Amino acid sequence: MTSVPTPIPSRTQYVQDEIKRRILTGRLTPGQALVETELAAQFGVSKTPVREALKTLAGTGLVVMSQYKGVTVRMVDADMAREVYDVRLLLEPEALRRSVKRGASLDAARDALTRSDAATDTAERSLANREFHRALYLPCGNPLLGRMLDEVRDQAALVSAVAWAASPSWEREAGEHREILRLALAGDADGAARALHAHIASFVQRAYPGVLEELRAEEGQE
Repeated sequence: MTSVPTPIPSRTQYVQDEIKRRILTGRLTPGQALVETELAAQFGVSKTPVREALKTLAGTGLVVMSQYKGVTVRMVDADMAREVYDVRLLLEPEALRRSVKRGASLDAARDALTRSDAATDTAERSLANREFHRALYLPCGNPLLGRMLDEVRDQAALVSAVAWAASPSWEREAGEHREILRLALAGDADGAARALHAHIASFVQRAYPGVLEELRAEEGQE
């Protein structure tokens, strides 16, 4: 049987992935300028793939393109956190509840949790944590719901990275992840959804306490 060769990522994809990794691991900090010529020299490419990569990253909300300031890493503030976590609190627990109700495989979530526990640096652990959450909501049975959560995934990772840099809370979150997965594997869809909601809310409370109060007030007005 002939093996299928692994596709080689394009220059644009390579540059995009590397810039994203640097942003989400803190090597490129919020507000930092991203100069096309400098990045092209670092990656050994022309300015064209850098420019295309930055356009894509602007679309995901990781960088901001301004006519006057050029391209910068997006600043993280309370407004950004409120937008991102409003979506996550509304949609992510429900997506997990549906995943469990469908009896979907959560092997990917278990694998991601194992990688997170074994991680030796912040970048590796952050990536594993992102994969853990995605593995919970992706098999929910509604591709549109999964894509909607994917839309805010990078922005949520940026908010988290800034908060972790100020106040690391890896161990606590790892314990909460284990409890969420335990309930999900036990078939307790509602319990897993409640645990996930509490997990997300507790992070917001620690990192942006005013934001959580605003979100709760908005829920009470509905």
